[in-house]
Amino acid sequence: MVLRIGNASGFYGDRFDAVREMLTGGGTEGAVDVLTGDYLAELTMLILGRDQLKDPAAGYAKTFLRQMEEGLGLAHDRGIRIVANAGGLNPAGLADALRTLAAKLGLPTRVAHVEGDRLPAVDGALAANAYLGGAGIAACLTAGADVVVTGRVTDAALVTGPAQWHFGWGPEEYDRLAGAVVAGHVLECGTQATGGNYAFFRAHDPALLRRPGFPLAELHEDGSAVITKHPGTGGLVDVGTVTAQLLYETAGARYPGPDVTARLDTVRLTQEGPDRVRIDGVRGEAPPPTLKVGLSRLGGFRNEVVFVLTGLDIEEKAALVRGQVEDALAGARPREVRWELVRTDRPDADTEETASALLRLVVRDPAPEAVGRALTGAAVELALGSYPGFHVTAPPGKGAPYGVFESAYVPAADVPHTAVLPDGTRVPVPVPPRTREPEAVPEPALPEPLPPGPTRRVPLGRIAGARSGDKGGDANVGVWVRTEEEWRWLAHALTVDHVRELLPETADLTITRHVLPRLRALNFTFAGILGEGVASQARFDPQAKALGEWLRSRATDIPEGLL
Repeated sequence: MVLRIGNASGFYGDRFDAVREMLTGGGTEGAVDVLTGDYLAELTMLILGRDQLKDPAAGYAKTFLRQMEEGLGLAHDRGIRIVANAGGLNPAGLADALRTLAAKLGLPTRVAHVEGDRLPAVDGALAANAYLGGAGIAACLTAGADVVVTGRVTDAALVTGPAQWHFGWGPEEYDRLAGAVVAGHVLECGTQATGGNYAFFRAHDPALLRRPGFPLAELHEDGSAVITKHPGTGGLVDVGTVTAQLLYETAGARYPGPDVTARLDTVRLTQEGPDRVRIDGVRGEAPPPTLKVGLSRLGGFRNEVVFVLTGLDIEEKAALVRGQVEDALAGARPREVRWELVRTDRPDADTEETASALLRLVVRDPAPEAVGRALTGAAVELALGSYPGFHVTAPPGKGAPYGVFESAYVPAADVPHTAVLPDGTRVPVPVPPRTREPEAVPEPALPEPLPPGPTRRVPLGRIAGARSGDKGGDANVGVWVRTEEEWRWLAHALTVDHVRELLPETADLTITRHVLPRLRALNFTFAGILGEGVASQARFDPQAKALGEWLRSRATDIPEGLL
């Protein structure tokens, strides 16, 4: 008995027509049993919170409702259930809107929703949302729901919920639940599992990766799964693409969640055939007694000016305008002032753009006036009295609010996880019968190192893949290799100290290395590298999406036998 679960959205703003593509099965009817969509990221919760400040009836992903104008009919015709976290801060409101839409279309669609994740906001937060598990989704599906919308649930809950419903798993079937969590983590970012954002993209036909298809999991009763995609769609599914997504936004061997703690160090990946990767061997443990809570709040106001410096004397031009602006701000200096000179210029360039560097000024302050006229006036008034060739990339504007994301934890018993069934019945979802505080796993034995031999200084990415991402103010970089010989080198060579050397920006951060031998992978977490999270835009790459690619570009000494 196989449950086929597809994904049609990895974030709010993903490809609009993916819902139709997945519901029609790439041209084949009934190709999935359940279609899921992940619409909520940390930044999205802040966006939805601001929407709801303007309109209390808002707070959900409007794109999903538009997708359902066609999707409800397609799903009804094919008997496909739909599960999405597009409810955001207002799942009840989205459920009502879907019922109205279904009535307008003349469809007997039964809509249910899950709520209880939204907690009383504290410390000026726009929203406080606990990450719920899949049991509420399972209860809604068991009651006959065709569509289930939720607020903040874990990304993997979109798969564990349907799996619990379909297979009848109990809350203590940890290995099965852990297998579903791993499959859900692979699916949740959409085309990142099918060749999108893939480190080794050059090894494949560019036409294949131009429009990757969305992934689906063939989930089995024992918790094992096969990751694949609809036939005829673009992209690819191989051990590398699945490994990359497994490492995305994770950390150590224990991956805790509200349903189960999955042991990532037990995951086994096997290429079963073209575009088919089997996941099995996953072990699970009781979930922690607490739930993670995401707090989204306004952090203050932000503004920026980008000065263009062209041709000769770039450093001196930057010093001149920086000194001028600092003098102008001396009487009303914002709380945070940050300068960054980006040397995009080339000597003797044959276009003006490639002869130019960028000097970026970013300011932040709790008060909007401190980053408004004070800054724009200081920049604009220099137009005729600064460095030769003075201009900026865009006229300075008013300061804009920025957000801050924080994590907290509350006892699971304090969160009113509730399934609201299609007939309106409210069913409390019980907490797990047993819990376990997750602990760090002792570092496993490393493989035998390679014998000494000649090396060549080349980019790490010649043999290693990487994928990176954000978790609040922290970031992770997962690094993996494809052969056992490469793993024998990587496990010993890429230490925390060496990572600090390769990434000088991280020299003062707390870096933790996690070893995952079955994946031939190392996962590094960088504490605090993103400041107060993506919405604060504290860094050039605020979500650390390219941190792994920077690491891959850095030169290191690699044994010649591996090249």
